[in-house]
Amino acid sequence: MRSFDPTPLFRASVGFDRIADLMDRALAADPVQPSYPPYNIEKTDENAYRITVAVAGFTADELAVEVKDNQLVISARKAEDDKERTYLHRGIATRAFERRFHLADHVRVNGATHSDGLLHVDLVREIPEALKPRRIEIVSARRTDRALEAAAA
Repeated sequence: MRSFDPTPLFRASVGFDRIADLMDRALAADPVQPSYPPYNIEKTDENAYRITVAVAGFTADELAVEVKDNQLVISARKAEDDKERTYLHRGIATRAFERRFHLADHVRVNGATHSDGLLHVDLVREIPEALKPRRIEIVSARRTDRALEAAAA
């Protein structure tokens, strides 16, 4: 018997749990997703999230963070090195990359910081007042009838 692990479905989404959308994206996506650069997604508060991407070897000027059509796009391109170097071993990957994360409705990027080889992108979910649950007062029929009679008099 096979077991189904939904963990890969949650890697590219932040801020919502819409299983149908995740399934569509998982089935339409390239089966061999790139694993570079590694990243973490953490929930830092009730409506706050942080994406941390390992960007060793890149400066803040070589990184770009953009939001377009509910997608967060993090990309990097290494500036051309004018020095001719001879490497005995090259283990630090500084190849260009582009990583996309699908954002839920009402999730916006709050800021980005670059320190110690990590890029931190802070996200916040802002639910509009019209979509928040609200309590409706229940009025008894007798009070409504009396109010109507008082207004008519």
